[in-house]
Amino acid sequence: MEHTNIIENISACFHNLPQEEIDYLAAYKTPVNFAKGETIFKQGAFAPHVLFVIKGNVIIYRQTGKKRINIRLAKLGDYISLSSIFNNNTYQYSAVSLHDSIICMIDKEALRRVIMRNPDFAWQIISQNDLIENRYLDIINNISYKQMRGKLASAILYLADNEFKNDDIFQYLTRQDLADFASITVESTVKFLKEFENDSIISLEGKSVIINDISRLAEISTKG
Repeated sequence: MEHTNIIENISACFHNLPQEEIDYLAAYKTPVNFAKGETIFKQGAFAPHVLFVIKGNVIIYRQTGKKRINIRLAKLGDYISLSSIFNNNTYQYSAVSLHDSIICMIDKEALRRVIMRNPDFAWQIISQNDLIENRYLDIINNISYKQMRGKLASAILYLADNEFKNDDIFQYLTRQDLADFASITVESTVKFLKEFENDSIISLEGKSVIINDISRLAEISTKG
């Protein structure tokens, strides 16, 4: 049954394509298993593939010197490294499997040819890339203008969003992971999580972060 689901999920990323294009790409895509914590690719490495998440979640992060910023979390149905199609010959960030995951590796040149031949599919790709760009703009805003409480509130709201509601994301994240999403220290993360809990904004149950008052958390994020 799981094998059947994997095949369906691979096909789903090409659902706007005619059958002959799906058949063409069959020779250029390979599903690969990654264990929890395993690096999928490194920032600066040669980028021959676009990736598609079949199962699991992937942390996308940028390393600048000793500082790491977790920039987004890829989920089932997400493409990774779409920028490699548009003349980026190296990966602009790193990717690591948050837990056991299956990733479809798609040859970027083959995918580029299919995109050029199929405008509806191209629009699907562009739309997802636009969502990714918007996420990057949010990160710039958080880093540039918000205080630490606001940064952490924004990170919690992002990770608790409906797009991850079926994944129970917090159970897989360490406090360091959460700190890297907020771009603050792990010590500050632990401190402000406790403050939010004392103010009844969230509840902490092991690694889980449960939002009790989303309006107050959103206010802290906005005014951050």
